[in-house]
Amino acid sequence: MAYIFLAVAIITEIFGASMLKLSEGFTRALPVIGTVIGYGISFYFLSLTLKLLPISITYATWAGVGTALTAVIGVLFWKETFSLQTVLGVSAIVIGVALLNMPKLT
Repeated sequence: MAYIFLAVAIITEIFGASMLKLSEGFTRALPVIGTVIGYGISFYFLSLTLKLLPISITYATWAGVGTALTAVIGVLFWKETFSLQTVLGVSAIVIGVALLNMPKLT
């Protein structure tokens, strides 16, 4: 159940970030409302996740996956630059999140 909560938190955070882009500096009402709702739901589900998983795994996964997917959305929907630097940065995030979620090596 923890990872379902975390997935909802990530998806709604990405929604909130996308609405933030569309809000044009908080000058368009509907995207502003979408931003507040998206982040509100995201933080709620993030708090539920924190009841079940350690903060190190929870926050790193939420922030890392959210950042990586938001970068992909930026490239796909807003025609932002997709360079080698983008690929390496997103890859580093994904590798870091994967390492944090692996069983401890003892």
